[in-house]
Amino acid sequence: MAWFTDDFNRFFKELAKNNNKDWFDANRKRYEKTVKEPFSGFVLEMIKRIHAVDKAVHIEPKDAIFRINRDIRFSKDKTPYKLNSSAIISSSGRKDHGTPGIYFELGPEHVAIYGGRYQPEPEDLRMIREHIAGNLKKFKTLREDKTFVKLFGTIQGERNKVLPAELRAAAEKEPLLYNKQFYWTSEHPAKLVTDPTLADLLMEHYHAMRPLNAFLGGPRG
Repeated sequence: MAWFTDDFNRFFKELAKNNNKDWFDANRKRYEKTVKEPFSGFVLEMIKRIHAVDKAVHIEPKDAIFRINRDIRFSKDKTPYKLNSSAIISSSGRKDHGTPGIYFELGPEHVAIYGGRYQPEPEDLRMIREHIAGNLKKFKTLREDKTFVKLFGTIQGERNKVLPAELRAAAEKEPLLYNKQFYWTSEHPAKLVTDPTLADLLMEHYHAMRPLNAFLGGPRG
């Protein structure tokens, strides 16, 4: 069973050409029927599947789904609406980005899947780096896992030019210690939005990222 009809991506394509409140209000019922309701159902299915693997995940779709409204307070781009539907499934949902989970975006540009720690707070970053430095072999094994590399490639993130002195020796062996972020991504064609195997695709990626997510989340515990 496909979770979404062709009108899911079509809606966002039309929204891109009419990104204003008047058009959105005129198409609100269509948005709710074509996008909002089926996306909520899809996220619920993903939560159920992930809960079967990780009992700590017992959130509801509303805890995972991001609003379609853009935050335009500090942006030069004042268009009010996002051009995709997105959610993050973890034990904390969207309210705590420090808890690693699976984040995904569905829309006419792509099906995108992310994991890791995107913007850790300074204290969390310190703990992550210390955790890596104290477990270099394990970290290397996880990031070089064949399935992880096949699906995500490598760990990404902005980097610092300088590290605390106590981490420099470890950084000679593991340059990723310079990262300020530790995340990964996998992008797929937008046509997969209407593919019946979409949930299976996300679960394949979830299983591949779970050990590294757990490692990066460990310092918080």
